[in-house]
Amino acid sequence: MINKVVIHSSRGDIIKGETSDFFANKDVFHLKKQDTGAMEKINVKDLKAIYFVKDLSGNSTYTEKSDVERAGLGRKIKIQFKDGETQIGYTQGYAPGRPGFFVVPCDPDSNNLRVFVVTAATVKVDFV
Repeated sequence: MINKVVIHSSRGDIIKGETSDFFANKDVFHLKKQDTGAMEKINVKDLKAIYFVKDLSGNSTYTEKSDVERAGLGRKIKIQFKDGETQIGYTQGYAPGRPGFFVVPCDPDSNNLRVFVVTAATVKVDFV
């Protein structure tokens, strides 16, 4: 399966493209970059998060809602990243010792389908 992704590196870089070999338990995956079509090997340890998206263009004017309650997606969680960003969503797989975990946004209208959060890029993670 090919996934559209927006990758945020721990340095602040943003790269858009597609991947078909990302697995949460693997250290690397390959990204076909949107702008050049080049294939690049990505090390998960160098990332902040991987956003699995509906559309690579997104909608920069849309404000994502974090107060929407959704059932069946796990526990509600608030993530504070080292760069100051905060993400609120639902998870079924957070454990502090794991290298990363998936979060589903609160807002069903978000362009993000799910987000793989790299634990090392976080400052604080709380269930809310």
